Amino acid sequence: MCAFVIGFAADLLFGDPLGSFHIVVWMGKEISLLEKGLRRLFPKNAVGELVGGALLVLLICAGNWLGSAAALYVLYRLHPAAGLAGESFLCWQCLAMRCLKAESMRVYEARDGLAKAREAVGRIVGRDTGALDFAGVYRACVETVAENSSDGEIAPMLYLALGGAPLGVLYKAVNTMDSMLGYKNERYLYFGRAAARLDDAANFFPSRLAAVLWILAAALLGLDAGNALRIFCRDRRRHSSPNAGQTEAACAGALHIRLGGTSSYFGKPVEKPTIGDDDRPVEAEDIVRANRLQYAAGVLCWLLCMFVKGAVIFLC
Repeated sequence: MCAFVIGFAADLLFGDPLGSFHIVVWMGKEISLLEKGLRRLFPKNAVGELVGGALLVLLICAGNWLGSAAALYVLYRLHPAAGLAGESFLCWQCLAMRCLKAESMRVYEARDGLAKAREAVGRIVGRDTGALDFAGVYRACVETVAENSSDGEIAPMLYLALGGAPLGVLYKAVNTMDSMLGYKNERYLYFGRAAARLDDAANFFPSRLAAVLWILAAALLGLDAGNALRIFCRDRRRHSSPNAGQTEAACAGALHIRLGGTSSYFGKPVEKPTIGDDDRPVEAEDIVRANRLQYAAGVLCWLLCMFVKGAVIFLC
């Protein structure tokens, strides 16, 4: 419980550790190395890629969970303070609340130049940004804040509270695999399927809780919580992902804007349903509002986790 508190505070104060000190960087290297090896090992057909991708998922999940659990076991055996420091560090690495705000606010700060705004939003979205106008840039940024609020802070907090740092690291590995392999293009349609399906399962409950927390956050911040609830109930399934539309719908309702619609990926237009009502154009200030919502939702989730963990400790 102490490591969870320290890790959350460190994320709020310092954001993500940069460069090679972040576990996601190492996870990315592991995934890339295994992908190259498994693609050579298995046949280059649908079955071979499905099996290879599933084996990659198994190896990455087992390796990261066992590795983190073993490292913490050794540290706690050496000294409780060493174990607490190691677990706090891992908890910190699993959370991305401040980082999400920092990266999205780069887009807000670049609002005086379209080329700079496109470059800034290109750091945090997977879509093509070269043809976006300002409204498209702001919409993409708000969507990313809403979606990543779930898998960058709410879900990790839930898994950290449930199973400590090793389970949080396991979730982070699942999420990293999806971000690298979970594309529906020719290269990853089969090889990345296991990673994408596991990520969908891991985020099913957290994404829905995140949306509820966004609605509560809208009420606390004086935004339209009633409309957030209405749009959430109406539009949360209007997304190709079973999870991403949950927080996007709550966000769109709270801000009275429309998200979603057609976007370009790898040079090809992708038709996506719209989420929310087009009550007004998306503007730069919506990035600020979305960040206030994601911070409020994150704090609410942390308080909820602390309450539940405290109740369990008290009852046991």
